[in-house]
Amino acid sequence: MKDNFIRVAAATPEIKVADVEFNKEQIMACVKNAVECQAKIIVLPELCLTGYTCNDLFLQTPLLEAAKRALAELISYSVDKKILMVVGLPYEVRNRLYNVAAMIYEGKLLAMVTKTHLPMYSEFYETRHFAPGPDGVEWIRFPKGDGVWEEIPFGSKILLECDTIPELVVAGEICEDVWAPNPPSISHALAGATVIVNPSASDETTGKSTYRRQLIGGQSARLVCGYIYSNAGEGESTQDLVFSAHNLICENGTVLAESETLGHGVIYADMDLERLRSERRRMGTFDLSAKRQEGYEIVHFSMKKENLKLQRFIDPMPFVPGNQTDRAKRCEEILSIQAMGLKKRLKHTNCHHAVVGLSGGLDSTLALLVIARAFDALGLSREGIEAVTMPCFGTTDRTYQNACTLAKQIGANLTEINLRDAVNQHFKDIGHDPNEKDVTYENGQARERTQVLMDIANQCNGMVVGTGDLSELALGWATYNGDHMSMYGVNASVPKTLVRHLVQYYADTCEDVKLRDVLYDVLNTPVSPELLPPKDGEIAQKTEDIVGPYELHDFFLYHILRFGYHPSKVYRMAVHAFDGTYDKETILKWMKIFYRRFFTQQFKRSCLPDGPKVGSVAVSPRGDLRMPSDASSRLWLLELEQITIQ
Repeated sequence: MKDNFIRVAAATPEIKVADVEFNKEQIMACVKNAVECQAKIIVLPELCLTGYTCNDLFLQTPLLEAAKRALAELISYSVDKKILMVVGLPYEVRNRLYNVAAMIYEGKLLAMVTKTHLPMYSEFYETRHFAPGPDGVEWIRFPKGDGVWEEIPFGSKILLECDTIPELVVAGEICEDVWAPNPPSISHALAGATVIVNPSASDETTGKSTYRRQLIGGQSARLVCGYIYSNAGEGESTQDLVFSAHNLICENGTVLAESETLGHGVIYADMDLERLRSERRRMGTFDLSAKRQEGYEIVHFSMKKENLKLQRFIDPMPFVPGNQTDRAKRCEEILSIQAMGLKKRLKHTNCHHAVVGLSGGLDSTLALLVIARAFDALGLSREGIEAVTMPCFGTTDRTYQNACTLAKQIGANLTEINLRDAVNQHFKDIGHDPNEKDVTYENGQARERTQVLMDIANQCNGMVVGTGDLSELALGWATYNGDHMSMYGVNASVPKTLVRHLVQYYADTCEDVKLRDVLYDVLNTPVSPELLPPKDGEIAQKTEDIVGPYELHDFFLYHILRFGYHPSKVYRMAVHAFDGTYDKETILKWMKIFYRRFFTQQFKRSCLPDGPKVGSVAVSPRGDLRMPSDASSRLWLLELEQITIQ
């Protein structure tokens, strides 16, 4: 519950139809299990106190009274459990029978949520026994025992708001409600609910589990909410149907946990409530105005915040799909987006030539591959691709040879311009000692490279295509008015961890053996700007030794820009995600460097050239990151300084 994570559970107890006492004991066992696992919400199936398949037994007074007594016992049982229990049962109000979900917390019945849409098909058409819930919220009297009664809200439009965790607002719908064209959960979410609970009894047929997964996942996505779906299972009557106990816990379109079908038990997941809040905050179409809560009854409760050891999977590579099939599809989409953006710019400017500085490194290799795609799409000869290799003080034979081979195999026109004399003359002009290997020594080479590319573009009426990637822009790892500048930056929103996979994908699907071999060698070459002289012929300047591992920086970048998390939360998530790869001290060290560089280098991002956006995180000053160039990082760094490593 620290950092707005909350552990939730969906449970399917083994039941016996119409055996309320047995069912109550099984429900208590599930709750006990959930409490031991530190869950704070548990959702149990529809009508689970009696069994969903009682049919005309629902008209029997002994069954209804037994359910009411069992509910009172569950309320007493919950006194010291510190878990919100959602339990389904039949409940009679003013001679009408309702299908309800009882919301129980710490010895109190907070509310009864009623089912809105009653099915009128199959063997269990509920309109035979139940009435739909009221349009609004009514208050009913519930017997606490010993002649004491309490007033509780009864209906669908009920929000349970947690005073100690403002991000936690719970609302409910029951089974068929979510399958209806206008589910109650839509108005619940627009009224402020962040977690939807659904006690359900959905029978199993061939292919239904796939559709159910899509339905619940999709509903959580369109409502930007957490969704806990608990389904009836073993013990329900199999007279005509089988119930599968297919339980789901979803968060904004992601299935966090899913049970095996045809069984019983409890599943758990750690929801990130702050992630939901962040998504809603940035969505202009998600209207959470006070007017949306009209007709709703707000019930307040409190939960003590506790620190949990996260059981949630946190992807250490958030920009790169873990599944190989998904990754290949993503790579193909991104290459197509990049090429389409460049194609439009070339066509608009009537350019038949594209100029790219080819270093033999990953970024320029990706840019060359994108240019080739764009030229093919335009029907232009690849001879119009002006690949320029510019060896200087730090160039190694490995990267030089790879650059030459790449250009040849792609079919580009290769030009070699050695910059040593020009850069030495420049150092002489400005009075810089070339033995002084400082920032002037490095940036002088980078700016000379860009000047050469720009002037060649003028000569051929072409366009300089930038090669810098998103990770470099976030860290400011680019020479201002050097590799920082181009006429169109095709890699501007591609993080370094993804650049590698894009080149890998191209290599894996390439039929040209020579091109494939050189791409694999580029992938195995250390990332370097090659601005310092080699040592024994090998690259001396390795970027990740200087600014830190790109996989860490890309992790920080994603969670900071995408969700606006506290630095302490990002740190905690990184420690969890990279457990066994980086120790806590290393993560904290590079995180401090990330924040410092991210803030101080905004001036470089404020004047970026155009480039295509390919993902949800980008730093274009025209729409994605409107950040002051002189903003202070004090607030963020102070929080990092307060982190104690244990």
